Amino acid sequence: MTNPFEDIARHAQCLFIIGSNTTEQHPVFGMQLRQAVKQRGIPLIVADPRRIPIADYATLYLRHKPGTDTALLNGLMHVLIAEDLYDHEFVASRTEGFEDLKAKIAEYPPERVAEICGVDAEEIRRAARIMAANRPGAMMYAMGITQHTSGHGNVVACANLQMLLGNVGVPGGGVNPLRGQSNVQGACDMGGLPNYYTGYQNVALEPSHRKFEAAWGAVPPADRPGLTLVEMMNAAGRGQVRAMYVLGENPALSDPDSNHVRHCLATLDFLVVQDLFLTETAQLADVVLPGGSFAEKDGTFTNSERRVQLVRRALHPIGENRPDWEIIAELGQRTLMAVWPELPAAMVEAPQAAWDYMNPAEVLDEIAALTPSYGGIRHHRLEHGGLQWPCPDEKHAGTPILHVGKFARGLGRLQPVDYLPPAELPDETYPLLLTTGRVLWHYHTGSLTRRSQGLAAIYPDGRVEMHPEDATRIGVADGELVEVASRRGAVRAKAEVTEKIQPGVVFMTFHFPDSAANFLTNPALDPVAKIPEFKACAVKVNRAR
Repeated sequence: MTNPFEDIARHAQCLFIIGSNTTEQHPVFGMQLRQAVKQRGIPLIVADPRRIPIADYATLYLRHKPGTDTALLNGLMHVLIAEDLYDHEFVASRTEGFEDLKAKIAEYPPERVAEICGVDAEEIRRAARIMAANRPGAMMYAMGITQHTSGHGNVVACANLQMLLGNVGVPGGGVNPLRGQSNVQGACDMGGLPNYYTGYQNVALEPSHRKFEAAWGAVPPADRPGLTLVEMMNAAGRGQVRAMYVLGENPALSDPDSNHVRHCLATLDFLVVQDLFLTETAQLADVVLPGGSFAEKDGTFTNSERRVQLVRRALHPIGENRPDWEIIAELGQRTLMAVWPELPAAMVEAPQAAWDYMNPAEVLDEIAALTPSYGGIRHHRLEHGGLQWPCPDEKHAGTPILHVGKFARGLGRLQPVDYLPPAELPDETYPLLLTTGRVLWHYHTGSLTRRSQGLAAIYPDGRVEMHPEDATRIGVADGELVEVASRRGAVRAKAEVTEKIQPGVVFMTFHFPDSAANFLTNPALDPVAKIPEFKACAVKVNRAR
């Protein structure tokens, strides 16, 4: 996020939420946004294929078809340019590429966008005018934007829109992706991406490569970035990846095309899973390592607004579980000893070759030494509250708002983006479009929440949301068991007949093992970001026999 939660709630004059079920997936921030609307009277625009709860507070709700986000965003920008509503000063002084963007946006008048998205052209005009008249405005999005084969383009279009409006680098504005899980931001910051070291230092750049090689003794070749999640699974299925170490993840339920994923995991020579419970993935493992929960370990989490915060141990580890960093460090030590004779001298003599950390504070010290954006973040500085990166040194107070006065690259780049339909659209055999997500009562693959009796009583099993028109056509009643099938698999779940969903679209979660949407979803990848298309695939629904 470019702007903090509190800043948006206090200073935004307009809120635009697209592809984010904010009140159910980010309930604390969602409450702040509802309060801003009710107490300050600011306009809220919500764009989502489902009528999610926060749409009830919206000045304008745009129910577009799944996978048409880029077209909708381009249509909004068309109105801003055609009606001369954009921020001329910001575009002239802070950006480049406007003429190319303008030429592409000219191809997306509201009438054409209405045909693509299913949103009335006048509603598109009204939304753009509201945004232009109420600045600064904050944009929030989540995986409803990113989990498409056009996910990279969707994000670029979001940035284009906010730069046209002059909503970047100012209080109450920003491009604000809401992270889907605790510490996702921190995992990415720490190099949990195949082409970056910590702090988004590109592995292909020679200075980065040399720096980490000096610190760690040996690193993969600069021209060989790692694989993304789906790429790893596919490589395992081909026998090109022979072992896998899964830490705090449940890909048997959370990855697209779950039947294929389970086949790939079974193909591995060796699978290690480190988790709190015997998840569906852990049941396939050769070795299960008992990790510790947040309450059983010390360390830091980095949240959506880039705020690094201390996590303090409240409980002694239960049973044989240990904090994750301790398990990883011991694995590193044992691996080093096992292959010591074959290691190059540079690695043996590297500062951290022994993996001899005494506590998480020492781990953070190493991170700070190698990561400019975390350079001033230390445990002792976090005792009285978190720090937002970039925080380059210990005298720096952190950076609440990004891009104030200047972008990191100098000028912001306005990049033309074309609408691309989902990789798989409905046809005669699979006439409905499936989109997926989560509900308030459960989290991700349900490893924790399905074990709560209270939550399970409220939402005990998987459901298929469908519009009454589709239910009538299929001959399905509310609560009746149905079978949902795609080209990759089939599951059974109860039908929930509701007007929250639009005709021709069905919605499912992936919380429940017997009715997880990811047995159906399409593993097709965005060509740039390599994220799979969880949010759109063709399915058919029939009464269960």
